[in-house]
Amino acid sequence: MDDDAISQSLRRLGEAIRNDSLRQDVEAVLKQESVPKRILRPAPAEDAQLTFFVPTVYDAPIKDDVNLMDVAPFSLSKRATSGVIRYELKDSLITIEGGAESGLATVFDYDIFLNMVTHLADEVQRYRREEKKGLRPSLPPKTYRPTASHILKFCRRSDGGKSYEDLEAALDRLANTTIKVINLSQGRRRQVDSRPLISGYRVVSRTGANRIELVEITIPDWVYLSVVNDVKTVPLLTLHEDYFLISSGLGRFIYRLARKAAGKGEATYSLREVYKRSGSSQDFRKFAYDLRQFVSRTQAFPMPDYNLALQDGKEGPILHMQRRNGDEGTALQIEAELQ
Repeated sequence: MDDDAISQSLRRLGEAIRNDSLRQDVEAVLKQESVPKRILRPAPAEDAQLTFFVPTVYDAPIKDDVNLMDVAPFSLSKRATSGVIRYELKDSLITIEGGAESGLATVFDYDIFLNMVTHLADEVQRYRREEKKGLRPSLPPKTYRPTASHILKFCRRSDGGKSYEDLEAALDRLANTTIKVINLSQGRRRQVDSRPLISGYRVVSRTGANRIELVEITIPDWVYLSVVNDVKTVPLLTLHEDYFLISSGLGRFIYRLARKAAGKGEATYSLREVYKRSGSSQDFRKFAYDLRQFVSRTQAFPMPDYNLALQDGKEGPILHMQRRNGDEGTALQIEAELQ
């Protein structure tokens, strides 16, 4: 075989290799485009322990006619960010500010807040059951002492080393994030209220590997007084247990918004209003794109409890949120009856 023939054979071989490589790349891209990304991350192996007991998950109580489920009292980012989030609602101004060093609490840090509120709600239920029996129970304490392992299991996270490191950083951000609420009456300031997500924490003990073992969390007064009162029912909303598996911060915010606004029915918001309530640091166009992508993904992989759809409105797209009938889960009531 002469040199020209060898060169031609090598050239054809090279083209075949390149074409096959290109074909594989194209197929990979098309596959990515045709198979939407799942809404929920896989449940951790430790979830097997929840088979026989799934805790009811409670969110923030209403205080002074301001419900923190109307807005995002945290950053939607998975990473700590600095800055201030401001919301201008019809009857209130809300400012969320993080610590200078720790930054704002994130939507994933907020899982610990949910764990704290749920613990308090369960303790109030226990207190009232014992009171009905004629006993003289003590009111729930203002401090909560969970193990790090308990928090991680409640939040449906893995029990790996990094989870313990993330937990301590999350507690620091929660302790340093404050919510300032200015209630308005006819456009005038009526009341100014500043409240933390948690009043503080301390690490009670560590393992030999220097991981958090036991932590003490101080429940802020605004949460404690709203839940521990002499009224039989308090305005606490329950969340679906799969809320913790929603992988994106935007998805978690949309679920909370739907849970509050739609409840057992349906609700609509313009994309502008959703953006306004999200506290997102993105510009509107990027936020709207991400929201459209998320809604599209829910067509293949539905969000817990609610169906989402985008509709045309007079002033732009509208997000429609509707409760699915017959769904099982913990988020079945508008008010959690703490009796």
